[in-house]
Amino acid sequence: MNDTQLLSQISSLPDSIKREVLDFVEFLKQKSQKKSKAKERVFGYAKGYFKLSDNFDEPLEDFKDYK
Repeated sequence: MNDTQLLSQISSLPDSIKREVLDFVEFLKQKSQKKSKAKERVFGYAKGYFKLSDNFDEPLEDFKDYK
């Protein structure tokens, strides 16, 4: 469907329905703008949020029996 056909279809609608079409078009515009505003990820953003213990790589006490 091209723009001319779409305009012709919308023009044939009653005024109350045209208002609904306009509201929907505005909604779709806002929805597409929200998707394009995604923030770019920054390397190292979470640095300092997590701390690993010094013995992180050591075997767990619970698994000593399985050696």
